[in-house]
Amino acid sequence: MESDDATGLHAGITKGNRLMIVCIVGIGLIGGSLAIDLKRRGFATSVIGVDSNIHHQNIALHSGLVDEIDTLENAVAKADLIILSTPVDANKEMLPGILSLIGGTAKVVTDMGSTKAGIAAMVADHPNRGRYVASHPMAGTEFSGPMAAIGKLFDYKHVIICDRELSDTDALETATKMYNTLNMRISNMSAIDHDVHVAYVSHISHITSFSLALSVLDKEKNEENILKLAGGGFESTVRLAKSSAETWAPIFLQNSGYIIEVLDNYLEKMNLFRQYILDKNQEGLKELMNEANKIRKILN
Repeated sequence: MESDDATGLHAGITKGNRLMIVCIVGIGLIGGSLAIDLKRRGFATSVIGVDSNIHHQNIALHSGLVDEIDTLENAVAKADLIILSTPVDANKEMLPGILSLIGGTAKVVTDMGSTKAGIAAMVADHPNRGRYVASHPMAGTEFSGPMAAIGKLFDYKHVIICDRELSDTDALETATKMYNTLNMRISNMSAIDHDVHVAYVSHISHITSFSLALSVLDKEKNEENILKLAGGGFESTVRLAKSSAETWAPIFLQNSGYIIEVLDNYLEKMNLFRQYILDKNQEGLKELMNEANKIRKILN
């Protein structure tokens, strides 16, 4: 694991308070990276890992990502903060039961999932809904599993907290303190607005990358040619195609309504490019690309 010059900044964040025991459910890239910095920066005094994959359990334990491995029920009983970082369909399935387990306590639950409307609706009427903080840190890589965990993954990235008015004040404070420890920039949205926006800026990017990779693999059978001709543009566009299918298939299905809308719009643009190329319409192509260049004003 890499060194972290932010240790001194956050050391002792729980000083004067009771010890903070954190349970991380799903010890992959996100969960493992959380464990590194929450311990290193003094937010968590102990991290309990929960994972259905015994290989992930062993790696996380023996590499020091977590202090112990336990069952979900036992870990929830021990922990002050429970973080769900499994695929979004698993997060959605687990959350109601976890909220039932922590009734009458000061325990807090948050999740790292890339979709929010479905999980929010699942617990909308739960009597312990206030103990849940819906959040989505906009950080990650194309790699997965505990071996992919790295320190500083979240530094200076954005995190979206959804429907904050539905969370208890102290639960929100705990989540906010955690994200401050991770040096994240906090924004607030409704769960529905979040899902609309991530469909455009995140989910369509992954679908585009998967599709490009499939097209290249379908048409270019010579791997050596791919390696010879693949420049920076291809590598950066297709990088996301290395992402885990176990993670992304549930995301696409959970946010299917908005993703289909985005895909329809995206296909319209692709077909317009196709038509202009077919018609040898250079001016039309330039107009499309000049319009697309306006993204520079947003992404400097």
